[in-house]
Amino acid sequence: MIDTDALVAELPRLRRYGRALLGDMARADDLVQDTLERALRKAGHWQGGNLRAWLLTLMHNVFVNQVRRNDALRGASEADMLDLASRDTNGDGLGLRDLDRAMQALSADHREILLLVGLENLRYEEIASVLDVPIGTVMSRLSRARAALKAQLDAAPARPALTRVK
Repeated sequence: MIDTDALVAELPRLRRYGRALLGDMARADDLVQDTLERALRKAGHWQGGNLRAWLLTLMHNVFVNQVRRNDALRGASEADMLDLASRDTNGDGLGLRDLDRAMQALSADHREILLLVGLENLRYEEIASVLDVPIGTVMSRLSRARAALKAQLDAAPARPALTRVK
């Protein structure tokens, strides 16, 4: 049985990961809710251990299912489905805005792996468990994701230099 206090303690991490993954607070909250519903339905399947990794696995599966369902409904390509770069970032620094846009331009696989490493601070073994892939796949996917992110950031238009008015 899942300890509800432990489940509640994971909510901030789930929300943070969902927001970073989707780039939209409302959609992220829906994803977290769907994940928690699935966790409660499947509580009997949890065999103890790392609750956060199990919840992130559920969230990953819910996210993938939603992308597939939306893709089938719209008849769009996965790239079209995952183009979520329309987030307003008023108040963020320019560097954070550029990073956010670059992250949102990545494929779902690349975005997920970067967020699990950089935002959630998971070890490769934990990520392999969450994504249900071998550790070698985690490492190669991470390498390609970092290269893709760097290419996105390098392709960003140069910002004009600030000049001081005398």
